[in-house]
Amino acid sequence: MLYRAFATVGGLTLVSRLLGFIRDILIAAALGSGVVADAFFVAFRFPNLFRRLFGEGAFNAAFVPLFAKRLEAEGLSEARTFAEEAMSVLFFTLLVLSAVIMLAMPWLMVVLAPGFVSDPAKYDLAVLLSQIAFPYLLCMSLVALLSGVLNSLSRFWAAAAAPILLNIVLISAISIAIAMGFSQRYGAGIILSVGVTIAGLAQLAMLWLAVRRAGLDISLRWPRYTPGVKRLVELGIPGVLAGGITQINIVVGTIIASLQAGAVSYLYYADRLYQLPLGIVGVAIGVVLLPELSRKLRAGEHDTAMDSQNRSLEFALMLTLPAAIALMVAAEPIIRVLFERGAFLPSDTQATALALSAFAIGLPGFVLIKVFQPAYFAREDTKTPMRYAAVNMVVNVIGSLALFYWFKSLGYPPHVGIALATSIAGWINALLLWAGLLARGDFAADRRLARNLPIIALASVAMGAALYFALPHLMPYLTPETILPVQAAALAAIVALGLVVFFGLVFATGVLNLRHLEHFPTKSNHSAEAD
Repeated sequence: MLYRAFATVGGLTLVSRLLGFIRDILIAAALGSGVVADAFFVAFRFPNLFRRLFGEGAFNAAFVPLFAKRLEAEGLSEARTFAEEAMSVLFFTLLVLSAVIMLAMPWLMVVLAPGFVSDPAKYDLAVLLSQIAFPYLLCMSLVALLSGVLNSLSRFWAAAAAPILLNIVLISAISIAIAMGFSQRYGAGIILSVGVTIAGLAQLAMLWLAVRRAGLDISLRWPRYTPGVKRLVELGIPGVLAGGITQINIVVGTIIASLQAGAVSYLYYADRLYQLPLGIVGVAIGVVLLPELSRKLRAGEHDTAMDSQNRSLEFALMLTLPAAIALMVAAEPIIRVLFERGAFLPSDTQATALALSAFAIGLPGFVLIKVFQPAYFAREDTKTPMRYAAVNMVVNVIGSLALFYWFKSLGYPPHVGIALATSIAGWINALLLWAGLLARGDFAADRRLARNLPIIALASVAMGAALYFALPHLMPYLTPETILPVQAAALAAIVALGLVVFFGLVFATGVLNLRHLEHFPTKSNHSAEAD
């Protein structure tokens, strides 16, 4: 069972996402969905894209299995040598790439946000903010590598806690901007972008110290194209597409959304909300399952590896199916309570809630991608997920463009079509990954999973029905005219009702019981001391 590791990563991710909500509430109140907000969200999205592509995507897919192989077969010293070789090549490659991209940003912005070209002030601000925030890419790519080292050693705490620093720094930055009277002014965007870079440096320092505490003194070398690095590149390039496809799709959506005023902001705020369950569950599974499967497959423990996949799938759907239904049913009151104040208007609430409902449709699919991809990556197969990711991207691009203009022609908010296309593409990717594993004999549902999944689905529907009938009675307490503590209490009551109904049913039917919560796995022998 992997619940202990899932709980560690998921719990810290929850703390980070809650702080992220505080950050976004402050940003929404100060910037709303205006020019500065759109420019900052595009600027933040650009380095974040490359962080996912060159950091999380490539290294979670390629680095972790190769590092785990060295660790199991050759020991800690050889594993450290490989990590140093990989880090040196990554650092110098991205240092050059970052310099080139920062210089070329005025031209790249035409591609990234073509809708900004007609507004020179917004375009120039987006270019400036992107250049200020871009060093975050270099920091976070190194953080991703160091996180891979720690996760392979079953030390999940530091890597999962590092994003908390980003939110603390950005909360401080937007608070300073508000105190200086920069609300809805360019100064707020500049302060936030500087905060992004500072946060990247802080996270890098934290992970560096955590790796040293784990007994690995990793240092930069002069980069060399060794056989180990060559194999990393062979696996990493396909991993770039496979591991970063969700982020690529979001950037595609941002590009198209720039054609509609305020749409970049609507999609950003909606993305932040559905990313809460996706982050807690999907990130926890992606971080824990890949090194777990890599170790078990190296040891020839194929039955226990299959059990880990079944339990991961069960865990994923037990949390994301009810979350998806709850976000669809209660999208508008959730957005209203969290964001509707200051510069964030009632019209912004309606537009963002529609996008959130569309994203929520794809939430289980996005998490299933995190469940199924590690089964390929652990076997050093990044090309198959890359092909499926390419299908995902094509579906997303065509679907986003088609639905954007179709919705626009019908008088429906065009940005909702982008969110819906992203969800459809996510489900297609998840189903392709699942079918591929079945065909190869690398996944088979066990008896427990076959019994529990229909119950989880029915419990989720029952929870959604309970929320649907309860909301009209709570709506008077969820209006902007009601004081914030009362709104928050009413929203908390909705959440509590959903939790009681859903978990009451899964406990009553035996899907989950206290025995499952008591028998957690112990830490790996590679962990020298408690985190």
